Amino acid sequence: MRRRSVLAAGLAAPAFARAQAPAWPQRPVRLLIPFAPGGPVEVPARFIAGQIAPRLGQPVIVEARPGAGGAIGIAAVVQAGDPHLLLVTTSAVAILPALVRDPGFDPLADLTPITMVSDAPMVFLARPDSPIRDLADLIARARARPGAISYGSSGTGSTTHLGGALFCAKAGIEMLHVPYRGAAQAVNALYAGDTDLMVTGMGEGFGHLRDGRLRAICVTAPRRIAVLPEVPAAAEQVPGYVISIWYAMLGPRATPPEVVQRLAALVAPLRHGSALAARMAASGMELLLDGPAPLAARLAAEVPQWKQLAASLNLRAE
Repeated sequence: MRRRSVLAAGLAAPAFARAQAPAWPQRPVRLLIPFAPGGPVEVPARFIAGQIAPRLGQPVIVEARPGAGGAIGIAAVVQAGDPHLLLVTTSAVAILPALVRDPGFDPLADLTPITMVSDAPMVFLARPDSPIRDLADLIARARARPGAISYGSSGTGSTTHLGGALFCAKAGIEMLHVPYRGAAQAVNALYAGDTDLMVTGMGEGFGHLRDGRLRAICVTAPRRIAVLPEVPAAAEQVPGYVISIWYAMLGPRATPPEVVQRLAALVAPLRHGSALAARMAASGMELLLDGPAPLAARLAAEVPQWKQLAASLNLRAE
């Protein structure tokens, strides 16, 4: 009898503990974007926030905390350790440790994957009146005058920074990197003539191209993409140069599995038939929202990959 009582108590304990665990969310949830306001990551973040808030029964607030190519905002989520403060970021989360000596976080140890959000190639943009005619002309001009051509990015250590640096390394050229506090500032600098080019994701770049306000030099996909069929893939002139920019949602290390599962289940139906899915497809992006496992696998592969690549090419943040 005593043995059965002990066993019963042992089996009941986990259920009792689960029953006593505080429900999530107990207060408003914040989605922190580690880049300047008005950037392309805000589009899916705000859409997702609007869709899940009624289901969670709490407001979902999107806020920007820019700085250091995203490192300040990412570190803020890590340090808070609160599942009510979540991160919506780009692939910079995997790249920063390769370019910055101490970014203030370890993406594999300090963050919990919730879901990939999207994936897309990047695009090199120029003003319509730029003397740079095309991809071959860009490479020729950069070889003739090393460092004379400048490109803007959304920040030191960002995916767009690495995209430009990797292009230069693969093409055997030198261009001047000019980092800004987010994509919005970088595109404004391009319009103002402060830079010659901008490297950005399709989410930021496509609207400017569609309206004829900027011109595409190349995309960073393995081949030409359907929404810009006349624009060459950089790999046509620079073999082996392929890089994409992805968005993802992550929580701090101690985010409970049930919170991850609930969020992943709430956003998954948006993959098909939503206004966000249509908007992304029209601009050359793919909406994923496929749960924690693909994001965990991508981080596990890319964090060491970017470290190895940065070391082999001697790429460091300025």
